[in-house]
Amino acid sequence: MGRLIFFFAVLLGMQPYAWAQIGQQVTDIPTRPGVTQRILVLSPPDPKAAVILFPGGHGGLQVTGNGSMKWGDDNFLVRTRRTFADRGLLVAVLDAPSDRQAPPFLAGFRQTPAHAADVKATIAWIRGIAKIPIWLVGTSRGTQSVAYLATKLTGPEGPDGIVLTATILTDDKSQPVPSLPLEDIRVPVLVVHHEKDGCRYCAFDKVPALMARFGNAPESRMLPFRGGVSTGDPCKAHAYHGFNGLEQDVVQQITAWILAR
Repeated sequence: MGRLIFFFAVLLGMQPYAWAQIGQQVTDIPTRPGVTQRILVLSPPDPKAAVILFPGGHGGLQVTGNGSMKWGDDNFLVRTRRTFADRGLLVAVLDAPSDRQAPPFLAGFRQTPAHAADVKATIAWIRGIAKIPIWLVGTSRGTQSVAYLATKLTGPEGPDGIVLTATILTDDKSQPVPSLPLEDIRVPVLVVHHEKDGCRYCAFDKVPALMARFGNAPESRMLPFRGGVSTGDPCKAHAYHGFNGLEQDVVQQITAWILAR
């Protein structure tokens, strides 16, 4: 059995026995009066940085006390959470807060002062347990959270950098990322996008205009991807939009970029 675990660890690009070394816990962080923010935390030995993962869709994972979820387990960032941890990052998967645990969950909430207060408390909690850089990483509608938060939370209260994957570039339901005051972002920005993303809100040809908006960030980079497998709804997790079939490579390159900063 030990040799089999070693084989699969190497095959997946992990450090041997990394699975056994990573602790997992569910934590409820007090935020606004009477409200807590639940996160699922994966803690590798001696993490070099931390990532707070913002899933897409309505964002209501409904994480239970044992770490299982009622929704969203196949979301790109959720299903790769252990891959991030295997590469030496402390991982916090963000659920909807306690007062948003029913529909519409985070819909209509991602770009509000209350959401910023919840994430500010989450960042403070992580800074209290580990003196490491903290990055916000969003995918799809999670990018609407991350970009907004990076314009509102600064200094020790905010992130050390952000990663936007499958960014919402146009939207008929809420404010897309390019309509935010991105010139206020003063931390490094990595934009990750599939060249064939078929989601109507995420056309790849609009990414260059997005990149031009990060003029005040100390560093910004666009990381394009090709290949993989696309099935089902083009805006869902198993399409190019969710980097289906490319998970290991995408996470490896995101992690390498974070750790090199």
